[in-house]
Amino acid sequence: MGRGPMASDTDDFYTSGPCHLTSIDWNNSHHRTSVVSSLVNGVYTLERDRLLSRKKRYRYKLGLRHPLKPLAEPWWEFFNFEWIQNLTDDDGSIYGAVFEYKSYNVYQNSPHVMKVPHYVMAFRGTVLKKRTLKFDLKLDLQCIFNTLHQGGRSRHAIQAIRNMVDKHSQQDIWLAGHSLGAALVLLAGKTMTSAGFFLESYIFNPPISSIPLEQLPGGRYLKDVFQTAKSVVKGTIAMTLTHLLQGQEEYNTKTASWIPNLYVNPKDPICAGYIDYFRRRDFMSEIGAGQIERFGARNSVRSILVGIIRRSPSDLSKEPLHLLLSADMTVNKNKPTTSTTAHALHQWWEKDTAMRENWESCCIRPYHDGQLTLEFYSVLVLLIIQVAADGNVEFHHRLKLFVNLVLNFLLKFY
Repeated sequence: MGRGPMASDTDDFYTSGPCHLTSIDWNNSHHRTSVVSSLVNGVYTLERDRLLSRKKRYRYKLGLRHPLKPLAEPWWEFFNFEWIQNLTDDDGSIYGAVFEYKSYNVYQNSPHVMKVPHYVMAFRGTVLKKRTLKFDLKLDLQCIFNTLHQGGRSRHAIQAIRNMVDKHSQQDIWLAGHSLGAALVLLAGKTMTSAGFFLESYIFNPPISSIPLEQLPGGRYLKDVFQTAKSVVKGTIAMTLTHLLQGQEEYNTKTASWIPNLYVNPKDPICAGYIDYFRRRDFMSEIGAGQIERFGARNSVRSILVGIIRRSPSDLSKEPLHLLLSADMTVNKNKPTTSTTAHALHQWWEKDTAMRENWESCCIRPYHDGQLTLEFYSVLVLLIIQVAADGNVEFHHRLKLFVNLVLNFLLKFY
């Protein structure tokens, strides 16, 4: 979940970077996106420079007489940013960096400029190199199993962000990340949200822990039915546990107040699930089952069935990362090419306006449930009847019947 092998064409700013942005308009969303994605690429290139500097004889292996020139600095200096510090992992790898915008004070007396960062904390994704592969892949697995909050890099990153917030105001600090780095930003953003700090965040190609069925023929339809039915089953059972309702109002208020900028590509199996998640969430809200979907998405099948929910409903750092009540999502609908893959970071500083016309902007905000349909009420009542049925009938048979009822119900809407 990263940029992949560090190729020189994506490391050299003057070859592949947004050199066309000689003047930055911070009110322009494309300019903001291009700048912060360049800073993230700068972190990738910092790690590339570090790895090359560790190779004592790399210049001879490459047939070069002179060491390769470090390429990282132009990725931030071009936009008048200054490198402040690196964020390093236990193995010494650079996974993030802090940059200061040197022209920040110029905009303090410019009320017409809405958003200007003072500091940007940027995080890279997975680097497929021998010296970093072990640590990065371990974190990739933690993303899949929703245990990223347990990792040492995650705790270090969140602490670094908290230190910056304590030292400066939250309006001064922006977060940005790509792929695995995007997952760190999601985790950190939710953690800071739970503490009452709402940081401007830019999240590029974030991973989602679900099977990419939508990439298969007819898979989108299958996934819609499967995921919705799963949410209904889990959510309905969870709602019968009254202690899950505690803190729900606080949860909704906090998460709705944080509005990250999300960037996804429907052809990227790592992040495409976000599009389906938000579409499915809207559908559940339209039929009046939004609260059921929320409960079902936040709790695992195992935790519900055994009745043991160890985390607090308001513990936003430990819930699935993709659960967002609010977001400004940009979807790149351009077809991937050999030079620009669906997971590539550099697609987000596209200078061709014709290509950017195929970007779709989605304003996602908290939904309000409509009136629950009579038929859906019937399904819920049938669940209660089945659960309370004769004890001689095994539970899994009752659950199977309920799932069949839900599936039949959903098929009428799709």
